[in-house]
Amino acid sequence: MAGFDKVVSSYDEALAGLTDNMTVIAGGFGLCGIPENLIAQIRKMGVKGLTVVSNNCGVDGFGLGILLEDRQVKKMISSYVGENALFEQQLLNGELEVELTPQGTLAEKMRAGGAGIPAFYTATGYGTPVAEGKEVREFKGRKYILEESIVGDFAIVKGWKADRYGNVIYRHTAQNFNPLAATAGKITVVEVEEIVEPGELDPTRIHTPGIYVDRLILGTFEKRIEKRTVRS
Repeated sequence: MAGFDKVVSSYDEALAGLTDNMTVIAGGFGLCGIPENLIAQIRKMGVKGLTVVSNNCGVDGFGLGILLEDRQVKKMISSYVGENALFEQQLLNGELEVELTPQGTLAEKMRAGGAGIPAFYTATGYGTPVAEGKEVREFKGRKYILEESIVGDFAIVKGWKADRYGNVIYRHTAQNFNPLAATAGKITVVEVEEIVEPGELDPTRIHTPGIYVDRLILGTFEKRIEKRTVRS
């Protein structure tokens, strides 16, 4: 069954084929469950003109934020962008194109893309700037806008544990956007904290079936906390 083994031995191999002007879908929410080593590899590769689809763009100096430092990102499709001063600066300077998308709509864009659904109607955003230029239809007396799904050239994902066939389990809130992102990449790359042999994972606990995963790599992670709040 060697042909089903998805494990690669280096980050160079994990992101082989990623080139300028591609679309990359990234899992994570804030700094929780981000594929931090795959992001670092993208920076190392120096690819430019990327369209990045992710809930947010990391923070200054970590996560997707590091790709802004070398002007590698041309466009961000995101829901929340308030934790990154460099992001704000590049947006206001006209260096970065930003498509703000309601969070649930962004999740559904990924899910629909992974399911082969080209577009869907949602009431979210109707009557706001989000709806500008989009088709509107009425269903049962309510107005809906047409949103196109998203498929990335690459999807980069952070998992907790996987078997060698690419069946992935996410840990607690690190699940967030990762399962959706994993379905929506033409090439899906997952980095995990532990890789086990096939048959060792409880099938009922698997979140992403291996059919969606093209490459799997074992990583070590900083897991930086975005905002630490403790009692005085």
